[in-house]
Amino acid sequence: MAEQYEYVRHRLLGRRVRDIASGTEGELMAVVNENVSDTGAERWVQLAYVRDPSGLEFTTAVGNIVPAGYIDLLEGSMPRRHRLPE
Repeated sequence: MAEQYEYVRHRLLGRRVRDIASGTEGELMAVVNENVSDTGAERWVQLAYVRDPSGLEFTTAVGNIVPAGYIDLLEGSMPRRHRLPE
């Protein structure tokens, strides 16, 4: 039987990241290519393991992580929309 997971290099390993799905920030501890299938057909996904400030680790899709502060930086660079008078 083949391995059920393998570690993947990622540029944000060891850095502070934000999970955009939950808004939670923490340190990226590992990225793993993991077989999540419980049937005979393999189904591989890349999971990010993030440790939050309380020490609890959680997983999220790798596509959901961005450097901490990235969203704030984007929002700060966007032009403000003005309300139209009623």
